[in-house]
Amino acid sequence: KQFARKVANRISMIRKLSIRNYALIDALDIDFYSGFSVVTGETGAGKSIILGALSLLLGQRADSKAVKSGATKAVIEGFFDISAYSLRSFFEYNDLEYDPENCILRREMQASGKSRAFINDTPVSLAQLKELGDQLVDIHSQHQNLLLGDGRFQMKVIDVLAHNDQILSDYHKEYKKYKLLIKDLERLKIENENNRQEEDYIRFQLEQLQEIALVDGEQETLEQEQEMLTHAEEIKSELYTLSGYFESENIGGLSLMKNILSGVRSLHRIYPSVESLQNRLETLYIEFKDIAEDIETRLESVSIDPERLAEVEERLDAIYRLQQKHRVQTVSELLEIQRKLAAKLEMIDSSDEAINLLEQKIAGQKDVLCRMAGELSQKRADAALCFSKMLVSAATPLGMPNLRFEVFFRTKEDLDENGAEQVQFLFSANKNQSLQPVAEVASGGEISRLMLCIKSLIAGAVALPTIIFDEVDTGVSGEIADKMGVIMKNMACYMQVISITHLPQVASKGSFHYRVYKSDTDLDTVTRIDCLSEEERIEEIARMLSGVELTDAALSNARELLRK
Repeated sequence: KQFARKVANRISMIRKLSIRNYALIDALDIDFYSGFSVVTGETGAGKSIILGALSLLLGQRADSKAVKSGATKAVIEGFFDISAYSLRSFFEYNDLEYDPENCILRREMQASGKSRAFINDTPVSLAQLKELGDQLVDIHSQHQNLLLGDGRFQMKVIDVLAHNDQILSDYHKEYKKYKLLIKDLERLKIENENNRQEEDYIRFQLEQLQEIALVDGEQETLEQEQEMLTHAEEIKSELYTLSGYFESENIGGLSLMKNILSGVRSLHRIYPSVESLQNRLETLYIEFKDIAEDIETRLESVSIDPERLAEVEERLDAIYRLQQKHRVQTVSELLEIQRKLAAKLEMIDSSDEAINLLEQKIAGQKDVLCRMAGELSQKRADAALCFSKMLVSAATPLGMPNLRFEVFFRTKEDLDENGAEQVQFLFSANKNQSLQPVAEVASGGEISRLMLCIKSLIAGAVALPTIIFDEVDTGVSGEIADKMGVIMKNMACYMQVISITHLPQVASKGSFHYRVYKSDTDLDTVTRIDCLSEEERIEEIARMLSGVELTDAALSNARELLRK
């Protein structure tokens, strides 16, 4: 009760649904309120149409046939109070405008078949709309009852009741680390196996590169030397000729420069203004002399050496062959290949140790997981015992007097992302009938009632979105229907609950009552919905009890149901 009072002030809910040009609806605006609301109406009046429109708003696939005949576009818009939920991360991750209290979803469908979705007036993908919609509204239909046989749903129920959200979050993080380590180990083993198969070839390639003892930059130096040695005779001849231009006694450049400089020096004694010219010639003579000496030195250094040329060409041929083999252009690239080959061999040599270390790390991580899984298992077992008792207590009065229910855990061969066990709900509704998986032996009506009870139990353990029961009470009547109505009304202490029903016992429990009906206009037939006044509720429930004709007895019965 304390929890109910605490939650009642922070219930998330749909506040308004607006539908335009959808199926038989031309224009419909429905205001919703917190607590328990019921929706009634004759078969075919359009309750499923309204529910279909809401499903589209929550991200279901669109059908252009749903656009009202003659209209170009259908628009469905929902206004939600989201103050009970911490949805900031969703809005920030999807780069959407965030209001901590209000949210607007909109879906537009063109008659051509195109569809658009919006969150707070920002275009979004259908997947984004559905992700948010799943957190705002839970439409519980007969189809959803199939979940009761799903092991993932069953485990989720147990974890909710065991309050395992934090330990599950921690376990998932550790399990992710564990799987990454296993992936690394598999990759390392594959690489090691592949490398070992190529080890001899890798070693041969590395020895080839090591034997030649490559030096970075040597190729360019050798190619220059090769060029010089190949043309040594021509170079020497040209240098000899140049040297003669400088050293010839008669017309040598140095002799000529020396005579010019001597004449300028003599002139300077009687004509001082040529001093700058003399200085320039002095500098030029020194440079000229230096060039002559350089040419002489080069002439002496260039030798015709066929043996050295053969050595250089042999070295270059070896380098070129390696470059062609490894499909590279430079010695630096060959050195990089040599480094990688050496690293591969080192890894092969140390791979057993690396694998052993990684296996030890995996074993340690698995120990962490086993401890956490053990804690999860214990909490689940404790919650399962309590859950079984509560479910039997809640469901037995709903026409299942001989109900037996157990939660069975089966230990898995290895840990997975959900822990160490699988779960299975076992059920028996009859005396002397053995417990069997609920999906195999429970009837549709029994599953429907069990799901109602399960959702009522978890409603007190976790903040749930608005829940809409779509004729979940089909197949029951009388006292059982009354008790199902009580369950839904009690759930509304924690959350907004809307029930689409044909049963007056359930309809009478609602705090708000909506009637769906068809109305004929001059042009067509349209679906309408009204929120009923107290007197209108009496008449609607009386019709549900007696049919079209309103008798005094039916009206009296309706008043009594509402009074209770």
